[in-house]
Amino acid sequence: MVEDKIIEQISQAVIDGDDVTSAERTRAALESGADPMLILNDGLMVGAEVVGKRFEQGEYFLPELLLTARALKSAMDVVKPALLVKHSGGMSQVRGKIIIATIQTDIHDIGKNIVASLLTASGFDVTDMGVDVPLKSIIDKAEEIGADVIAVSALLTTSMPYMKDLIELLKGRGLREKYKVLVGGASVTKTWADSIGADGTAGNAAGAVVLIRSLLGAG
Repeated sequence: MVEDKIIEQISQAVIDGDDVTSAERTRAALESGADPMLILNDGLMVGAEVVGKRFEQGEYFLPELLLTARALKSAMDVVKPALLVKHSGGMSQVRGKIIIATIQTDIHDIGKNIVASLLTASGFDVTDMGVDVPLKSIIDKAEEIGADVIAVSALLTTSMPYMKDLIELLKGRGLREKYKVLVGGASVTKTWADSIGADGTAGNAAGAVVLIRSLLGAG
């Protein structure tokens, strides 16, 4: 199918770090009638996962990651309005406040950026704190804005223990029950999330939206 070929081209553009092609092919996919969620999950996320694995295996390095992030951003700028139409459901009210960040010692933001964009399109008030964010800063910001959810990601397995430290710090400050804590990233599994006492994880951006809606009773 023509649609399948375009989606494959989007994935390849992300892998190649080609921001011009990623945007152009995303636009072509939308014009052909492709579901924006298909573009997101089977195009952008598949490409991002390939890049993440190649980085973990030492095939890709920081320059490749930066190019991939740029390619993803270009494509997301194109597809985001379509996602907004599909997922807003006509809602004008904010469904909840979310803090999202890449955990300290990790600078990877590909997956986080996609999740943040889709959550925003789904009607949530998202505060993206960026990468390598200290645990205390995450909690302080959550307190400042009255967040409902703290969502943290990590690509590197060496950074994942800080997710547990975040939950322990929340407990120590008597704040654990105040927030839903979600963890995510290429190496994060449900078993890991359960073992550290997180409220959940999701396999992709769309799943994260569904999970957060469920946790907050946001429909």
